[in-house]
Amino acid sequence: MSRPGTGALGEFVARAQQAGRLVVQPRMGVSDAAEMRAGLQLTKAAAATTVGTITLDSYTRVGDHDSASAALAAGIDLNGYPIVAHDVATTRGVLDGVAGPGFPVQVRHGSPLPAAIISSLTAAGLHATEGGPVSYCLPYSRVPLSESIPNWALSCELLTQIRETGVEPHLETFGGCTMGQLCPPGLLVALSVLECMFFRQHGLRSVSLSYAQQTDPDQDAEAILAMRRLAAQWLPDVEWHVVVYTYMGVYPRTPEGATRLLEAATRLAVRTASARLIVKTVAEGYRIPTFAENVAALETAAAAAASCTRIIGAAEDTGIHAEASALIDAVVNLHADLGTALGIAFRRGYLDVPYCLHPDNAGRARSYLDDDGRLQWSSVGSMPIRASVRRTGTTELTAMGLLATLSYIERKFDSAGLEQEYRAIPDDLTGRTTGSNR
Repeated sequence: MSRPGTGALGEFVARAQQAGRLVVQPRMGVSDAAEMRAGLQLTKAAAATTVGTITLDSYTRVGDHDSASAALAAGIDLNGYPIVAHDVATTRGVLDGVAGPGFPVQVRHGSPLPAAIISSLTAAGLHATEGGPVSYCLPYSRVPLSESIPNWALSCELLTQIRETGVEPHLETFGGCTMGQLCPPGLLVALSVLECMFFRQHGLRSVSLSYAQQTDPDQDAEAILAMRRLAAQWLPDVEWHVVVYTYMGVYPRTPEGATRLLEAATRLAVRTASARLIVKTVAEGYRIPTFAENVAALETAAAAAASCTRIIGAAEDTGIHAEASALIDAVVNLHADLGTALGIAFRRGYLDVPYCLHPDNAGRARSYLDDDGRLQWSSVGSMPIRASVRRTGTTELTAMGLLATLSYIERKFDSAGLEQEYRAIPDDLTGRTTGSNR
């Protein structure tokens, strides 16, 4: 692992977890370097155990660095930090005296072709980022998997070069957040584990597995515990931890509803011994949050975590582990090279993300919310999980049904009458807008 004092993200999170503290993290990024530095300083000063975030702009995500540079030259604000367009000295200035052993900073971007981004962040002294060859390709682009997968392999190898400086690089999969919503947990778990296995195959030794809060807290707890079991099985020689994302779909519009949802995500993280939580703010339902709103969310989550009790292991088995395990087994048996295997798996429909319109996705899988508010499969397409899925339905969503499903969490948490329902779940568990709210 990394030498003491290097500020490696994996090392920092492991120390926090050993001390019983949940690490909380915002998603923020602005194009102005001085303001980006101010946002990191505010995050660091929050009354919480925090990791900093530099979220990149849309031009940089799609590789249009000329447009990002032109916007900087014209003084036009972007919806994130253009790390490739900014020179290395500028980014080092953003980090100087802020990032370090007590405050790692992670770059979040959304690019299916991130090699230039990885080169820029490593040149600036950063060593933590996130994404994946599938999870940053299918939802956000039309880039073929045949281009994304080798570019991500190269990017992993670029990250491993940081090890020569004494720092252990860290890569977080976005696999457990694929599409953000309406993806049943078994597939999310499998994608998260598979992408971390891909990272490991390309030299990474410190990774994190993601999972986005979905529609039912007990189903989510089961999914995360299944992911922990599978990570222990498939990543035995890798340092890993779990990061929970606060719900990524249509967000409650009231401050009360948004706060209840964040607190529920915090309880989920603590309940499942997850190490890190990506927060959302009270402004999430209608605009990009300010730095101050992000800090308030960090402190709300930290306070909620302090009142929870860790009770890992208490989750009903409804078959999520078996489903995810069947998907992983099917993929790894396709080819010894995991990148090749992932490409074959999507071509054959062994992996199929519901409602994802990417040309490389088979598009035969469908899901729905059952009467208990749990995500279920209505069609598994060609995925090899028929024997593992304990419960399927015949519900085919209409356009109106899809809209109602997408707004389910918004309505649920904005309804005052549900406040007691979610509080009854056992406690087992600066004025400037901050760029993209992906």
